[in-house]
Amino acid sequence: MIPRNEYPRPQFVRDNWINLNGLWDFSFEEDTFDKQIMVPYAYQTKLSGIDIQDFHDTVWYRRSFFIEEELSGKKVLIHFGAVDYECDIWINGAHVLNHTGGHMSFEADITKFIKKGQNEIKLRVFDDTLDLELPRGKQFWEKTSSGIFYTRTTGIWQTVWLEVVNECYLSNVWMTPDLDNLALEVEYELVGNEGAVLETTISFEGIEVATHAVSSPRNKGVYKITIDQQALVKWHFQEELVWTPENPRLFDIVFKVVSDNKQIDIVESYFGMRKVSIVDGKFMLNNRPYYQKLLLDQGYWEESLLTAPDDEAFITDIRLAKEMGFNGVRKHQKIEDPRYLYHADKMGFIVWGEICAAYVYTRKYVKRITNEWMEEILRDYNHPCIFAWTPLNESWGVPNIMHEADEQSHSAAMVYITKSLDKTRPVISNDGWEHTCTDILTIHDYESRKEILSDRYKSLESTLSSMPASRCLFAQGWSYSNQPVMVTEFGGISFKKGPWEGWGYSNATSEEDFANRYYSVVSPMLESPVIQGFCYTQITDVEQEINGLLTYDRKPKIDPQIIRAINNGTWKP
Repeated sequence: MIPRNEYPRPQFVRDNWINLNGLWDFSFEEDTFDKQIMVPYAYQTKLSGIDIQDFHDTVWYRRSFFIEEELSGKKVLIHFGAVDYECDIWINGAHVLNHTGGHMSFEADITKFIKKGQNEIKLRVFDDTLDLELPRGKQFWEKTSSGIFYTRTTGIWQTVWLEVVNECYLSNVWMTPDLDNLALEVEYELVGNEGAVLETTISFEGIEVATHAVSSPRNKGVYKITIDQQALVKWHFQEELVWTPENPRLFDIVFKVVSDNKQIDIVESYFGMRKVSIVDGKFMLNNRPYYQKLLLDQGYWEESLLTAPDDEAFITDIRLAKEMGFNGVRKHQKIEDPRYLYHADKMGFIVWGEICAAYVYTRKYVKRITNEWMEEILRDYNHPCIFAWTPLNESWGVPNIMHEADEQSHSAAMVYITKSLDKTRPVISNDGWEHTCTDILTIHDYESRKEILSDRYKSLESTLSSMPASRCLFAQGWSYSNQPVMVTEFGGISFKKGPWEGWGYSNATSEEDFANRYYSVVSPMLESPVIQGFCYTQITDVEQEINGLLTYDRKPKIDPQIIRAINNGTWKP
């Protein structure tokens, strides 16, 4: 097995980095290191080389790494894509960091702990199997996966890597496109020498269209760059410059940090000139109404669970979804690897960002999920593919939100804290039902009969009076206020087309039956004058769920062109 070796942070690229994926020493419970594991795959997976699903809440990792260059005037940062759930890190025997949160990237400056030549890193990871206050998503707290829950992930599950930088370097940028004025707002943070100059160059398909230079005594600031439209004269219409799923145009951007007339840091990135908005109850992309046809995507693979087996797996999922006529996914109960978001940006594919739920409401839960949610928004803010944020799902973690003021306040707080960090995207307060201050009214409805769905969504009045799953659409004290309406979970038709046994919300017996059943649930969405988009459950089978359009190993269950024709409204049974 070749370890994952692609650049792990594709929207903030430097040349000088060292991949630490590969074989690590490993052990359960104590630091005996009697096993080896292939990082970044969790021990529960086949690709890890261990493939044990027993409960082991504490695991240990160790490996050596070599630093070739002298470090005078340099810093060495260690990055972890994700480690589930809490970890302590030692470098050459010195404790460097404790980190909590199982789904987000983090880093540490380890310069003072390392030396030129051979070095050692050691991790202790703790992941409490039975802690239901812990954001875990679909990871089951019982030994065997069942129902809607799957095999757990413990420990390192995304890339580990080192990065060598100068003492002054660019640490963060947040890029906000201004489509209406064809400009870009940049918020930046530098580490190191005060007064360094940040130079910015923007280009489009190889043509330089804007430059800017700024310095700040506080090593942080905000500036706006207007694109030179004369430089873009060969592209006659704005539609040729904007990002859409159909035409994912991207601008390249290079940031250079200069001090004493010397270049000391360079970062390459990109952005999409696109605008997501809601106007008069309509969902808009680039100031025009846009219909979203999404797939629910758990982001699991048979041999590697939450970790994609390789980078090509991301591309395959996006390609197959687009072939079937979908323009995006709602990533469900998972903060996805930035590599997936990168390919979605490049290939033109919408992503709704979500966080993993916990299942008990306490103050500890609120603190945990809020912290990790803010980290997700800040990390993934720059990706044009992300159209919406979903901090809560189906009242998971807030089981009494219908009538309890504190849980309703938590939902509202998650919406407003999201907006305080990102004013550019809509936020869904509690996907599925029992909404509070949501920007989009989203509904989960697994009814399989066309006539009932058609009647339910024939008008706004009939939609708002419906109670799929016997749940109210709004929590007590909250009501509809002209939000766009979307059905963001439905279908879930099971069809066995592989070795996996399982279930779905309704059952097909043949390819023809599956096509007819798929038509029966999708056509009412397309015909409804109310529904502005949908999210079908789901892209792939996952463990005991066999309700995917693809099998667990990504084989289409029926001709993708039939699914595409139904999605486009051109197929009849």
